[in-house]
Amino acid sequence: MQAFSDLYTTWLNWTTLHAVQPALLALHLSWLLSQAPDIAEYFLLTVLQVAVIICLLRPLENIWPVERWERRTSTFIDFRYTLLKLFVMLPLFTYLVLFPLNQWMGGDSDGDGAGLVSIQAGVPWLAHHPVVLFVVYYAIYDLVYYLVHRLQHAIPWWWALHSLHHSQRQLSCWSNDRDNYLDDVLEALSIAGVAALIGVSPTEYALLVLLGELLQNLGHTNIRLHFGPVLGKILVDPRYHRLHHMRVDPERPTLHDCNYSFVFPIWDILFGTALFGEAARPTGVCDPMVDADNQYGIVGQQLSSLRRFWGAITCRAGWMPGDVAFDERYRPISTRHIDLHEMDMRHRELPAHTATAPQGATEARAL
Repeated sequence: MQAFSDLYTTWLNWTTLHAVQPALLALHLSWLLSQAPDIAEYFLLTVLQVAVIICLLRPLENIWPVERWERRTSTFIDFRYTLLKLFVMLPLFTYLVLFPLNQWMGGDSDGDGAGLVSIQAGVPWLAHHPVVLFVVYYAIYDLVYYLVHRLQHAIPWWWALHSLHHSQRQLSCWSNDRDNYLDDVLEALSIAGVAALIGVSPTEYALLVLLGELLQNLGHTNIRLHFGPVLGKILVDPRYHRLHHMRVDPERPTLHDCNYSFVFPIWDILFGTALFGEAARPTGVCDPMVDADNQYGIVGQQLSSLRRFWGAITCRAGWMPGDVAFDERYRPISTRHIDLHEMDMRHRELPAHTATAPQGATEARAL
């Protein structure tokens, strides 16, 4: 263990001195030099996270899948989304947006958080118990994430963006970061704003997100894994989160309104959105305008979801909470007035390579 610790320290120092510091100077970001060791550690942990996905989660999808696919065609784009999110979008936001915001709110030049309602100031004992403090931060982070996620589904103009994430029919270990980038920004500003308010430093925020990302990668993985009747109610597992991505069931059309938690199911349990014990079923959406995202690359998907966003935010229906689909002009239509399943059957037939029916899913075969 000591040898691994020494090796990690050596890698961290080398990355700081020979990669991060020169890069910051070349980009005229010398004001971030105090954060160079933290940035280097972020990238090392990110490399480790991607290695875990490649070496552990991805092989499990071959060995123990929920769905067996002849080809993993649509998962390739999610792999690219993951690399862009982890190695570009997240570090840029953390250190070019959150770090200045933290300093503006009273943080010091080393990036230590202050916050307008700092938890450490309110409970000084926590400052001497960093592990407990991190757990408290993480619980708050996950609760805010849950509430934001509910809004992403409830507000039509926000669903117009977030629906890109749900359009994926081949849910896999790479699917977590398949997002519209405006959706990512709105989500990050909401969560990071609360983090800065309670005194979370940029480095702590990055660690919170990285840990959450890895657990969410597991939650999206195409494996038949369940944590059991006790642990499964403490941590989100792939079976639990997969139900959140289910396509509309014509016999129970509101069933998919469930399992919004990312890490701790307790939030779903408390707010009445938890669903346990259901068989696995196909994932994706029945709205043809959203499902069409699967025909495009990253740029096309971003533009398509932005068209839905513009169509929704510029009309009254886009501000009325509730489930919606989108018409040919990208405007939202309440699903109370249409049969999504019938619309899906009329406009789209699932390609043969997409998936076989999940093991144990009997009701889903009609989808």
